Amino acid sequence: MSFNDPISELLTKMRNAKDAQHRYVDLSSSKMRLKILEILKQNGFIENFLVNEELRKIRIFLRYNRNRKSVMNGLKRVSSPGLRRYIGYQDIPRVFNGMGLAILTSSKGVLDGETARNLKVGGEILCTIW
Repeated sequence: MSFNDPISELLTKMRNAKDAQHRYVDLSSSKMRLKILEILKQNGFIENFLVNEELRKIRIFLRYNRNRKSVMNGLKRVSSPGLRRYIGYQDIPRVFNGMGLAILTSSKGVLDGETARNLKVGGEILCTIW
């Protein structure tokens, strides 16, 4: 089944796998998804991800604490294909007082909110994760 919004598909599959306490989740590959996953890995929201170039698939390994509770509490899609949300660098939200993460696209590429704020670039806010 193919979706029109690959970013919301990524977030929905990760949310469902997290709620079901799955170890990993598989989905098709794209450049945007890879950039988002790199940001999530750098900030400790996922353990790792593997890319299969031949099948164009990604396997995302979710991260849990010792009590088997997910590190991610929530994922929310902000901008959608039907309603784009653009913000300036001063308006980038601080998700849960810096404990969460805002991901946005800008002229400098896909960035997390803190990096975009430091570079003083705004753009389309894709999602928030806490």
